[in-house]
Amino acid sequence: MYSCSDLKKGLKLMVDGEPHVIVAFDFTKPGKGQALYKCKLRNMITGSLFDRTYRSGESFEPASLEDRDMQYLYQDETGYVFMDQKTFEQVTLTEETLGDDKYFLIDNMDVKVLMFGDRAIGITLPNFVNLKVTQTDPWVKGDTAAGNNKPATVETGYSLQVPSFVEEGDLIQIDTRTGAYNTRVKE
Repeated sequence: MYSCSDLKKGLKLMVDGEPHVIVAFDFTKPGKGQALYKCKLRNMITGSLFDRTYRSGESFEPASLEDRDMQYLYQDETGYVFMDQKTFEQVTLTEETLGDDKYFLIDNMDVKVLMFGDRAIGITLPNFVNLKVTQTDPWVKGDTAAGNNKPATVETGYSLQVPSFVEEGDLIQIDTRTGAYNTRVKE
């Protein structure tokens, strides 16, 4: 069990029978009375945000979540299919559940799938992924100014800003935490 002193940003706990994560946290101690812990919570199943204030002395149940090593297989009309590498069990996540993470999935990629009981509620990607540039404007002689970026689209449909020397067909490394260009990769 967690107490109010354990509350912090990123902590996962059960609220009303569903897992929630604290996305913002503020502690206030009025001159008189109990300390207040103001939290902004995100429901990990529905994605809804709400504010809740707790008083010191309250306790919380930790969220019973499990990270499972899985492999991304394919996308079909029902969603994105992942397979547990030990049991070969398959789970499907919807496009809404994945959000922007769907742009960084490539076939046979190893990911961690966050499970709440038997239900998949999210994924954790590797920090970096290599994707091929499918569309970008050609480099123009003289475009050498520092910080001169241009838009590009990669094989998964994701659009980002890349340096002017990156061309169509190049393999680039993207930071999945920020969605930003990291470096060009030799094949």
